[in-house]
Amino acid sequence: MDSQQLLRAHAFKALHERDGAFVIPNPWDAGSAKMLASMGFEALATTSAGLAFVLGRVDAEGAITRDESLSNVATIVAATSLPVAADLENCFADSPEGCADTLLKAAATGIVGGSIEDASGDAIRPIYDFNLSVARVKAAVAAVRSLPFPFMLTARAENLLHGRMDFADTLRRLEAYADAGADVLYAPGLRTREQVIAVVRAVAPKPVNVLMGLGGVTLAVADLRDCGVKRISVGSSLARAAWGGFYRAADEIRSTGTFTYVQDALPFDQLNALFKG
Repeated sequence: MDSQQLLRAHAFKALHERDGAFVIPNPWDAGSAKMLASMGFEALATTSAGLAFVLGRVDAEGAITRDESLSNVATIVAATSLPVAADLENCFADSPEGCADTLLKAAATGIVGGSIEDASGDAIRPIYDFNLSVARVKAAVAAVRSLPFPFMLTARAENLLHGRMDFADTLRRLEAYADAGADVLYAPGLRTREQVIAVVRAVAPKPVNVLMGLGGVTLAVADLRDCGVKRISVGSSLARAAWGGFYRAADEIRSTGTFTYVQDALPFDQLNALFKG
């Protein structure tokens, strides 16, 4: 650990302790990280889907290796001076010991936060059994507590993203992960104010991360702040927005033979100047 990592760690912890909510956007490479930093965001979080798409692969099916993920994390950490938290999926391991090992290796990249989720990657049994899920979080907590700096561990309950719309079980899992020592709790896929408030109350006083950028969800930062949310991430939605712009531009060329898309493109000089820093 260097002094920069220690500074980032304390800055990241402080974001979770101050009043109000903050947005932690999700870059997928060094360039997107630099752009977000230049816009005034205070922390960044990686996105497994964003990395998968850049590599031309699918997300959430084990197509990205741990080494590939950690290499991408290190690139993003090096791109700015902001605190970075890593999307570590299921920590690339089923066993508690494997989860702990991944978190320690991830911390060596310079991150100051990271997540462990209870999605198994197995299409037949997509969510780990409850007891194993709790054991995995406990092992992850023990690993990060051995680090010489405060590491914000986020425990994710993935039911809602995998067709298991059992909200009571989602709350039960989040409560257990909080009791196991997780610093931040996160159930991606919350869609209503009522669901958000229920999660915040279930794990209080620990901070809650909520995923935005979901189709049909209209909650704004102010709404989430009023619900008691501390942290707001956007997952793969910025990457998908970038891919959407690319697709529409290429489709215009192919289908109409015109190039009006350039009117929405950032000027070359603006981008070039950004990456000189």
